[in-house]
Amino acid sequence: MKKQLLVAAVLSAFTATVVTQARAGVLDDGNLTISGFGTLGVAKSNTDDAQFARYNQAEGIGDKARIGLDTNLGLQATYKMNDWLSGTVQVLTRKSTSDSYSTDLTWGFLKARVNDEVSVRVGRIVMPIFLISDYQNVGYANTMMRPPIEMYGQEPMENADGADINYQRAFGDFNFTGQAFVGRSRGKLFVPTGAGSVANYRAPAAGISLGGEYGPFTVRVGHARADLKIKDLAPINSLGATLRQVGFAQLASDINLTDGKKIAFTSLGATMDWNNILVQTEYAQRRAKDPVYIPDTNAWYFMTGYRFGKFLPYYSHAATKDAGSSVNLPANFPRAGVLSSTVRSTLTSAEQSSDLVGVRWDFAKSLALKVQVDHVKPKTKSGMLIFAPAAGYRNSVTVVGASLDFVF
Repeated sequence: MKKQLLVAAVLSAFTATVVTQARAGVLDDGNLTISGFGTLGVAKSNTDDAQFARYNQAEGIGDKARIGLDTNLGLQATYKMNDWLSGTVQVLTRKSTSDSYSTDLTWGFLKARVNDEVSVRVGRIVMPIFLISDYQNVGYANTMMRPPIEMYGQEPMENADGADINYQRAFGDFNFTGQAFVGRSRGKLFVPTGAGSVANYRAPAAGISLGGEYGPFTVRVGHARADLKIKDLAPINSLGATLRQVGFAQLASDINLTDGKKIAFTSLGATMDWNNILVQTEYAQRRAKDPVYIPDTNAWYFMTGYRFGKFLPYYSHAATKDAGSSVNLPANFPRAGVLSSTVRSTLTSAEQSSDLVGVRWDFAKSLALKVQVDHVKPKTKSGMLIFAPAAGYRNSVTVVGASLDFVF
């Protein structure tokens, strides 16, 4: 509700400014740009034993068709105040940490153009962590129906309130871009343990992204660090309380997030769009810099496709794997028992891989129809499926979906 009120307040202020300027005739000069994007999607899986969901979603899909997995709607307005100053607001409606649709402010910044190569933004910005961070929610801008959850589920924090500096320069046929940001990310995280719960996080964050384009090739590398703090993470807080009661106070302190823990994320991605051949790939690592229950992970995906006129069939493989834990168990910690298995499981990352095939049909201007089949293979801890059996779920899951993506 607070976010919805914030969005409403920002849009009201923005609208008031626009109306005032419109009465003065400024809009006739083309200073205001309003655009949008959206996806109308439907999907189902072949089982109700566990749910397939996007990262940070509280409701997935089972063996009945649902529209909530991929459906969203985004609206963006940019107003150019003069040659060097502009403002941008973007709101996005989708299903996230609850089973109903909610609207969030995803962009909200003032942009100052220093010169032809340098600009500064202040406000709410998307953190440049992934290859497609800037447009990961814009279905029309992506080949696949959804970003691979094996990759994008490693870091569900999308934006931060702060500032960034952007640098762009052409060196012959090579276009270089650089971005550095600092700010505070805050929001909600869905915790799929048991019946599911929602926790509130705050995370001072900073990072850098470097990219380059040369003909059909694009490369981007990003690195970010955050001091993640969550005080209402019920499952971990409960486990910590139990550990203190049985004499493992230091271990309880190590695993929790109530005092903030530093976590780093590094990614490298590339695309090739040459003639009719499309290739996209990305590799990323998540590493804890302080002892914390969140496991280290490695993830990657590879996608390739070939255009036949307006049709683009594609294939992708993605995987996420455990890369160890930052927490060292005490020498006298029990090797067996309920508490031991709970702690050891908590410190182990979920693992899964998936293969998908799909086709994109650009049948009209600014409209694309996609049909996609995912074959998901959960491994450790039921993979990234939610509401799985307590004993774990290891059977493969087939997900069939279709979506209509549009921009305007």
